[in-house]
Amino acid sequence: MNADQTLSGRTPVGVVLRSRHVPRLLSASLIGRLPTGMAPLAILLTVRDDGGDYRLAGFLIALYAASAAVCGPVMGRLIDRTRQAPALLVSASVSAAALLVLAFADPVRSPAIGAIAAVVAGAATPQLEPCLRVLWEHVVVGERNVRAAFSLDAATQELIFVTGPLVVLGAIAVAGPAAGLVSAAVLGFFGAAWFATARPARVWRGTRVERHWAGPLRGAGVLRLFAVLVCVGATIGVFTVGITGYAEAEGSQAHAGWLIALNAAGALAGGIGYTAVGAAHREDRRLLVLLALLAVGYLPLVLTPGIALMFPLAFLSGCALPAVLASAFALIARMAPDGTLTEAHAWMITSFGVGNAIGSALAGTLLDVASARSAFVLAAAAAAASALMAFPPLLRPGTAAQRRSARPDS
Repeated sequence: MNADQTLSGRTPVGVVLRSRHVPRLLSASLIGRLPTGMAPLAILLTVRDDGGDYRLAGFLIALYAASAAVCGPVMGRLIDRTRQAPALLVSASVSAAALLVLAFADPVRSPAIGAIAAVVAGAATPQLEPCLRVLWEHVVVGERNVRAAFSLDAATQELIFVTGPLVVLGAIAVAGPAAGLVSAAVLGFFGAAWFATARPARVWRGTRVERHWAGPLRGAGVLRLFAVLVCVGATIGVFTVGITGYAEAEGSQAHAGWLIALNAAGALAGGIGYTAVGAAHREDRRLLVLLALLAVGYLPLVLTPGIALMFPLAFLSGCALPAVLASAFALIARMAPDGTLTEAHAWMITSFGVGNAIGSALAGTLLDVASARSAFVLAAAAAAASALMAFPPLLRPGTAAQRRSARPDS
């Protein structure tokens, strides 16, 4: 942290939010990423309104999510080799157009068109999340403030999954079922365009380096970090499905939404609190500790107490997640080979998403054949597995990544 910031007594998160370009980039990124939190519910409600069944709705949602997960790293690699602004504008235009087709093409009568539109909408999802993380070191001064930016980023993304469904419900209430997908298309394009036209995104250029076909995957410890994130994603996927089954078993299915919201609120609070924590001398060791805390946070859910006690437990279980993600963001920035950082962040998103999908599927099976308690056991086990995968610490002594991670605070 520089001297004038220290003397003024401003907190790192305050410094980040007062930094030039940050309010616009962060706001635009959140708005542009709202379709991620809107599309699943909007697709479901559109299909159901057209007379379709849950199987078709689930199939289209899966296509949307899978294509986004598969194509994210491809888009990230393209951006690393070119520029952010053109790639974001083109992809946002294509994704918005596909969402509009999905809104008006009647996927029940034309499932092939609906499937193609879902695939295109997901595949063309603008890579705002990786692009923002690449820009943090360009718009925020000081290592500690960059780490605070990563933590703020991880915390505020919870707003996407809380606000997105509410926007869908509000749009549908005002303008009918198709309005959910239309609003997702409009907000996604507006946010991406607002981000892409900001000066940091306009002037950013990919690094000219000798490239390897494996991109960031060849970095020392990178694959193990991605495996860690698969387990973290599985923890969250298991919780979301498991807590719904728990609420239904308790005779209060309506409470599931509140329990999930409390988990997100805990993540938001934990992320904001983590912004005050300074940079680590060894980020890989800190990540190991944070993963252990994540497992500890989910372990009490195994007790499956009554609803009243489950409320604070749901909140506490979410607190460690943004710190884990912020530490992982900081670590990948040191581990990824030069010229591959956007793609590396995209792989992180894909890893988390794959884990989330696997966890959701396993939890659904456990709810059918066993109980909510068994799902919570799986959530805690997945979190513990993530910590075990991070041990021994990810950075080998003497590597360039370790030297960059261990550099003193700026």
